[in-house]
Amino acid sequence: MLGTQNIISAITCFAIAFILASLVEYWLHRLMHVSKKVGERHLEHHRNNTGQGVLWEFRDYIRGAILVIGVMFLYSWAAGIGWFLGSIAYAAFSAYAHQLQHENPTKCFWMKMPVHYVHHKYGMWHHNFGLAVDWWDKVFGTYKLVDWLTEEELSQPERSLLQLRWW
Repeated sequence: MLGTQNIISAITCFAIAFILASLVEYWLHRLMHVSKKVGERHLEHHRNNTGQGVLWEFRDYIRGAILVIGVMFLYSWAAGIGWFLGSIAYAAFSAYAHQLQHENPTKCFWMKMPVHYVHHKYGMWHHNFGLAVDWWDKVFGTYKLVDWLTEEELSQPERSLLQLRWW
């Protein structure tokens, strides 16, 4: 039976993993814009301006997280489970948010402006590096608010939150 302390530990580690994963994603995206070696594949992504599909985005995010995804199991099972699930949850959320911003950015209701969509639409090489969240752009001064909702977005056919490329 799980005790209160284990539940608190699991929830805390879930939240920390989720938030830390968003920070790592932000900085890796910034690094892709300054390093040719790290950003070679990313340049192609900017040329194509498409996502790979949620499943393939998720695969790439999990590959990046594999080095640290089990680290908290060294502390305790409860912390390990929370950390593992927080890491998986962020990878899934980010993969979904990335694909959604490429296909249906008006559905990103959790942000005032879909930063990744705007990053691509306006060729922002120095702004709006967030993929799933805009927190870190605001914290590190790279958030650039623009009037992004134009006729192009408003004339898109109405689609649900789930109508996007999954693989």
